[in-house]
Amino acid sequence: MWLWLSLISAVLLGFYDVAKKQAIKRNGVLWILLGATLLSSLFLCPFLSAGPLKHHLALMLKAVLVTTSWVSGLIGLKLLPITTASTIKASRPVFVVAFSIILFGEKLNLWQWGGVLLVFLALWLLSRSSKKEGIAFKSNKGVAWMVLSVLSGSASALYDKHILGQLHIEPLFVQSWTNVYITVLLALLLLIKWLREKEAFEGFRWDWTIVLIGVLITISDACYFFALKDGDALLSVVSMIRRGAVVITFIAGALLFKEHNIRDKAVDLAVLLAGLALLLFGSSLG
Repeated sequence: MWLWLSLISAVLLGFYDVAKKQAIKRNGVLWILLGATLLSSLFLCPFLSAGPLKHHLALMLKAVLVTTSWVSGLIGLKLLPITTASTIKASRPVFVVAFSIILFGEKLNLWQWGGVLLVFLALWLLSRSSKKEGIAFKSNKGVAWMVLSVLSGSASALYDKHILGQLHIEPLFVQSWTNVYITVLLALLLLIKWLREKEAFEGFRWDWTIVLIGVLITISDACYFFALKDGDALLSVVSMIRRGAVVITFIAGALLFKEHNIRDKAVDLAVLLAGLALLLFGSSLG
């Protein structure tokens, strides 16, 4: 069951990224995230319940990680073509694996090492392809924001397994309260931005796409948390399946946003997906 939940989460996550790229045309990064997360919090209000302080403190830390990943990721998505941003984002499972090696002393088999090398090869190829669009990976701000998003998102993924598996917090408790804390953090960031800019501060413009974003991330995250709660679920596998969302965002970049250099970047994406497939196969052997 957790495999199907992971797959559903991946599909919804792909459409979620497409909706964010569309919404960024009308509103700033913080407004979009605040609007979508506030709606998500309202959807999840029925599942809010009291819990021990240590659980709330744990979820506050998760909220910081998620907020960092979301804000930096959306800034990167704003500055980069969605085909480039989504391919960088899809490399996240490799960093989850890297953190697992560093933090938990996990060892990789040959198949997994092959997958890691292919993913890094894909990122190198993507950096070469992106030069045709004037994007230099070493100095581009959008790339830097996406890297920050990937690293903080990887840390959040590892932390999810801890709070669901070791702290035994229920998925809907995690999702509902984390959304509340993320909403508070985003509101504070907007307040700070307003205090710093005031006259230059851009207000919110209503956009139905934000409702779509809120619905998609709510259902996608619910599937994700319930998948992880399953005792048989493997974080590395769930994380890799969710990165399959890149296929949807890539197609949208080509057809909906009419982005360029699609053929070269399609090759880069194929190499990356092959690397993820090797990681998935190697994980199944363990």
